[in-house]
Amino acid sequence: MQNVLAIWQREMKAYFVSPIAYVVLTLWLLLSGLFFYAILTNVIQSTMMQSQFGPGSQPVDVPGIVTRGFFGTMSVVLLFMIPMLTMGLFAEEKKRGTMELLLTTPVGHLHAMMGKFLASTTFLLIMLAGTWVTISALFKYGQPDWKPILGAYLGLLLYGEGLLAAGLFISTLTENQIVSGVITFGVSLVLWLIDSFSSGASGAAKDVLSYLSVIGHLDDFIKGVIDTTHVIFYLSFAFVGLFLTYRSLESMRWRS
Repeated sequence: MQNVLAIWQREMKAYFVSPIAYVVLTLWLLLSGLFFYAILTNVIQSTMMQSQFGPGSQPVDVPGIVTRGFFGTMSVVLLFMIPMLTMGLFAEEKKRGTMELLLTTPVGHLHAMMGKFLASTTFLLIMLAGTWVTISALFKYGQPDWKPILGAYLGLLLYGEGLLAAGLFISTLTENQIVSGVITFGVSLVLWLIDSFSSGASGAAKDVLSYLSVIGHLDDFIKGVIDTTHVIFYLSFAFVGLFLTYRSLESMRWRS
């Protein structure tokens, strides 16, 4: 456990020594604020237009609509942010020539993998915590239901961890950070769009494609529904990514 914590501490320092952490956090917070403002403005305008039809119009759950739109939009933004967090985790080690040293020390490839994964997960948590600045405005000026918001945060965390595990694996395949980031984004985008590909399929193929969609499992979380099926999917997704990372590191160790 001490080895994992040592790698975690090393990677967290690496994030904040380089400009990556500041660029990612700045973009993330800026985009979250802009999208939240745009969604809130659009919902308020729609509500005002609806109120003009008279007192018989149906009441609108403004906080609920805003939070669903906000978290759905930020799930797309994460597709661009995650590759920045994972692209250098192992690719940079290979470029510097420190990969062999890392794998032959008592730290070991399992501890190295878990330490780097925990560091990227910690950074993801920092990003998600930053969005509370905008979400808190709903609690200041309204009375939103906190349960769907908590479910949406849980869904984004699980969704992000699955993408982080995939990016970690891809980072072991190349020593070029840019290549690693581009491939991670491409794979994540395919997994995000795979649900739309299922419209042209039928039967079992359609069910399989729909199940493999990373965004399809996030919808219920954003609505406040926590289904164990979706939790298991994301945990399995992350496990597969970590398993492939482990095997990739193990193969490098034997080749060296």
